[in-house]
Amino acid sequence: MKYHFFFLACTILGTSGTMAQPLHGSREFTRADTLRGSSGPDRAWWDVTHYDVTVKPDFVNKSIQGTTAITFRAIGSAQRMQIDLQQPLTVDHVVRGYADSTKLEFERDSNIVWVTVPAGAAGVVETIYISYHGTPREAKNASWDGGWIWKTDGQGNPWMSVACQGLGASVWYPCKDHQSDEPDSAALHITVPDTLQAVGNGRLRNTVKNNDGTTTWNWAVVNPINSYNLVPYIGKYAHFGEVYNGAEGRLDCDYWVLKENETKAREQFKQVPLMLNCFEDWFGPYPFYQDSYKLVEAPHLGMEHQSAVAYGNHFQNGYLGRDLSGSGWGLKWDYILVHESGHEWFGNNITTNDIADMWVHEGFTDYSETIYTQCQFGDAAGDDYVVGLRKNIRNDKPIIGPYSVNQEGSGDMYSKGANMLHTIRHIINNDSLFKAMLREMNRRFYHKTVTSAEVENFMVNFNVRSGFLDKSVFDQYLRTTQIPVLEWGVRKGVLWKRWTNCVPGLILPVILTEDGKLPEMQFVTSNWGSSPSTMKKHSRLEVDRNWYVETKPLSKKELRKRKPGIGLGTPLSEDA
Repeated sequence: MKYHFFFLACTILGTSGTMAQPLHGSREFTRADTLRGSSGPDRAWWDVTHYDVTVKPDFVNKSIQGTTAITFRAIGSAQRMQIDLQQPLTVDHVVRGYADSTKLEFERDSNIVWVTVPAGAAGVVETIYISYHGTPREAKNASWDGGWIWKTDGQGNPWMSVACQGLGASVWYPCKDHQSDEPDSAALHITVPDTLQAVGNGRLRNTVKNNDGTTTWNWAVVNPINSYNLVPYIGKYAHFGEVYNGAEGRLDCDYWVLKENETKAREQFKQVPLMLNCFEDWFGPYPFYQDSYKLVEAPHLGMEHQSAVAYGNHFQNGYLGRDLSGSGWGLKWDYILVHESGHEWFGNNITTNDIADMWVHEGFTDYSETIYTQCQFGDAAGDDYVVGLRKNIRNDKPIIGPYSVNQEGSGDMYSKGANMLHTIRHIINNDSLFKAMLREMNRRFYHKTVTSAEVENFMVNFNVRSGFLDKSVFDQYLRTTQIPVLEWGVRKGVLWKRWTNCVPGLILPVILTEDGKLPEMQFVTSNWGSSPSTMKKHSRLEVDRNWYVETKPLSKKELRKRKPGIGLGTPLSEDA
């Protein structure tokens, strides 16, 4: 989510710079990038099954101490593990097994800890315990430039959390910091002063009062969770909740907000049941009933932390009170509440193996805003909203980034990704089928990690019945910065048309309206095609606004130069 925030901030301030993220910018990739972004041999042989994270922050010194137990299943044999833990955090010791307590040798290599483990047979499940301490990287401007967040609330009470998407969970606890390997479950134990509350993912198991003026809050997640989604929230919180009667029964909805904001939160969060009702209808059941749904007020704008969504939109509609689409509809609902909750389906339920494919998270979730607008205010309102988002598209670089180096593509994965999906929806031209596709996608890839190619193939194959969605559409919008241009012209009662500024072989059907006649879906490719027409000089051909394309009418002279019909059995004469 953070990349979108930074781009929008730049847009609002009128700046034209690129997104200043730790992951952004053209540069040479290093060995460290490959270690971080790929599943190398020292990662590939073991599969994480459970994280058990214990952390005790020191607000005054901005430091933490903790222990992480990593339970894993060997799926191969090796004698070295790559554990990620970002400097300046320091590893104290690594122990094999709880009962064994054998200390393991380890070696620091920048942000990597190489742990020597005894050779084991495939299928064996083991646990290692890593104790560590230090001053974690502090977020400079969360969520855009992440890390541990040390703030105070309006009453001067400590207010702490973490935002680390892209930067990685290893900024505060040791783990296999790669999206392709999610633990099947996780536990989070947060020790804080008795005067504060600590909130984590999943459900609260219990609280334990210690003898030193602190309390440990024990949270547990029973579903797979991405490592960057596992975070603590610590503050002077008030807690309230409700039960939503959803697609799979009773869903506990809990809200943790600063005590000073409880009244505003109770009013603003009335939008939650409306959101859940819309998204369960369009995407299928909320994916984490066992772990509940939570909104937690955070000391930053927002993140999609699974079953504990970070909320920092100040209890107002829009994006910090602004409509990102300029249509007016974006001020009718709370952007952070809707967008970050949409990630529970796209990003948390369905997670990409590599952040190069992060459009699967952000494109679908950005489009969930359009669907929510449609649910509440009708189809035309949804169309207005998504078309309005086009002003945010820069077409600076492809949406899909380079693989295996922990590098995402363009921030256009949000607005352009949403407009690609809106275009595809109208190519399919059957909302029942489009909804069925989104629901089946969440069922097919339930709690799984995927690649962009798998999602693209699924969508193409699912829509074989419509016969209109071609793989070239994904290549066009995800792998180039080109907006397709419809070139068209009329000669002697024949309308000629083709796509230019496009990938070779683009097949992109489009709804066209000739001089105010009834709209008609026409099959258009990168080769010239023709259809009968009664259009005259100065006639207009309009493309349905729901297609993210451009048009270029051609004069007879320009049309003749392009020689449509050559090789198609309908050549133009030189004197045309």
